[in-house]
Amino acid sequence: MKLTIQTFLTLDGVMQAPGGADEDTDGGFPHGGWSFPYGDEDFGAAVVGYMSEAGGFLLGRKTYQIFAGFWPKVTDPADPVASKLNALPKYVASNTLSSVDWHNSTLLGGDVVSEVTKLKERPGGDLQVHGSSELAQALIEADLIDEYHLFWFPVHLGTGKKLFRDGAPPRALKLVSSTTTSTGVLITRYQPDGPARYGSYTEDAS
Repeated sequence: MKLTIQTFLTLDGVMQAPGGADEDTDGGFPHGGWSFPYGDEDFGAAVVGYMSEAGGFLLGRKTYQIFAGFWPKVTDPADPVASKLNALPKYVASNTLSSVDWHNSTLLGGDVVSEVTKLKERPGGDLQVHGSSELAQALIEADLIDEYHLFWFPVHLGTGKKLFRDGAPPRALKLVSSTTTSTGVLITRYQPDGPARYGSYTEDAS
């Protein structure tokens, strides 16, 4: 399975609580729901298109609990997001949960990097990470991500959890595709492209 991350990001890289005021208030975060004003048909179509590629989902505890509290209540079989989330396998990385009750959910035990490496060896569609900042950061640092689907929103907040945290290994990314919605959301796909590369615009004065 190809391991992919879909994340909504502000221009200063914040991914915390894009969907609502109470989604994630860690650290006293006051900006929950910042993505909502930019939703439009283009944005919705991009999310549905990404979901259509899923073969399973890999979620951290907080994102799993948010999703499990909402999506099982959406029972319309024609809903392209709910139908995927409710039916496909969901793998939950958590050191605190003792069980997971949402249909077709599995609690990953032991070392998450080792467990995800095994999952990637399975056939099937994309293994998608949604939200799950701490899990995403651990997977990035282990160089396990095969593709990034990043939605860049035209807003900066100055505070909040970020996808690429300080101390993460420097890496280059290759842009695969990009589109822009009517509200200015830049939708991009990147693939890993080896270590970060360096140079200088300063001519050798010698």
